Order: sequence, then C-alpha cells, then structure tokens
Amino acid sequence: MADFRGASADALAARTDELRSVPSGELARVGGDLFAVAGILRDEPALRRVVTDVSVAPEAKQGLVRQILGGKVSDAALSLVANAVAQRWTVARDLADAVERLGEIAVVRSAGDDTARLEDELFAVGQVVKGAPELRDALSDPARSPEDKARLVDDLLAQKALPATVALVRQALAGTYRTVGVALATYERVAADVNGERVATVTVAKPLADADRARLVDVLSRQYSRPVHLNVVVDPSVVGGVLVEIGDDVIDGTVSGRLDTARRRLAG
Repeated sequence: MADFRGASADALAARTDELRSVPSGELARVGGDLFAVAGILRDEPALRRVVTDVSVAPEAKQGLVRQILGGKVSDAALSLVANAVAQRWTVARDLADAVERLGEIAVVRSAGDDTARLEDELFAVGQVVKGAPELRDALSDPARSPEDKARLVDDLLAQKALPATVALVRQALAGTYRTVGVALATYERVAADVNGERVATVTVAKPLADADRARLVDVLSRQYSRPVHLNVVVDPSVVGGVLVEIGDDVIDGTVSGRLDTARRRLAG
C-alpha cells in the first residue's frame, strides 16, 4: 500500500470528505464495494491505464467507470470511484490503493460507536496471528483458496467480533499489504485516525490495573496533544516497568531495557 503524496494525497483527501456524506447504514456495503473495485483496478492494467491517463478527458473516464460498474456496486461507491478517476494521481497505482483506503475508512465508520472496540479486536486478532505460526502460514499460503482462508477467519471470529472486524480481517487476506499482520496494524491506525487518536502499544510484565491504565492514557494524550488508544501486551520477560511504542517513538522504561543499557555501557 502506497504512502500518498502530492496530487494523490489531495485526491484521497477530497474523496475522504465525500465519504462523510454516505449514510451510516450504507457504509458497510460501500466499503465492500470499494474493496472489490480496488481489486478490479489491480487485476485489469488496461483499465487502470485508461482511468489514470491525464490525456483522457475526466468525463470520458467517468463515463467508462459508470458503464463498467453501474448496477454492480452501490450508488455511493460508484460516485466515489467516478469522482476519483476524474482526479490526478501522482502514480497510476495510487488510484487502486486510494480506493482500498476509502474502503477501509468506510468499514471503520460502519462500526459507529463501537470504533474503540473495533481497534481492540483488530489488535487482538493481530496478536493471535503473530503468536500462532501455523495460523499465520495458513492465512498467507498462496496454495489455499480465498474461500478457504475466509472460512478460517470465520471460524476464528464467528459470534465473537464486530462485522466490521470480520470484514477488515477478510480484506487483510487480499495480499495488498506485505503480511496479514501489517494489514491489521494499518487498519488499526486507520480506525484510530477516524477517531482522531494515536495508537500506543504498551508492554508490561503483568496486566495494568484500571487506574494505572487510565493514568498512562492521560499522560500520553497530554504529551502527544491527541487522545491515545492503548494496546497492552503482557510480557513477563520485561521484568518490570513499561515499554511504550507510539508511531516512531519508543520509550523504554522497563527493567530489562535498563539492564541491557547497563550491559552495553559496561562492555564499552
């Protein structure tokens, strides 16, 4: 998935604004439709070239998209895609990536007031995949059919997770991202961004008490001038203290971290 720059960043921002006008009850379907369109754009290079060609009139691109997708996707999804192809993109591949990102945002917003729960569930699934090599290999195995992988996801999440979580975990299998784990981490950041938050992963030796968790959230939110969504990883090997990872920042206040620093200093 590309980092959007220049014209592509502006185009994505404009379509994200348009997405805000989609009724909440339609967001889940719109997200699924946008995922499907992103797949079509990647699988059909001739179509992708035409709809990103700056020498082709925007109206002609929109007409082609409406002809191909009309009646097959929701009106809201069709409007988003038609308006997207009328814009300039820094590189051609950004269009499909942006359509997929819009789908991610739509699915996140479909969770409504449960967005915080969605973030927690995405993190939890990511931790399960990370800690289960057999599951991770099964989900990334190119020999397995998409339907077989989807059944694995359903078995893992059935009756346990939000529909938005299931939809995003299924989309993580599409291969757009380097790994399923990277996809899930990205979706969590998208969800946090929709909520106007930052994501902090905190590693501790034992579970945090509610008061300690609230205090840490408050400190980090004030430090980063933005609400912080906290993910907690329990790892007895840190011995004590707290390791905080937020964006590119790492704050290592663990006992094991201090011991490692002391060892390096003694070693010269």
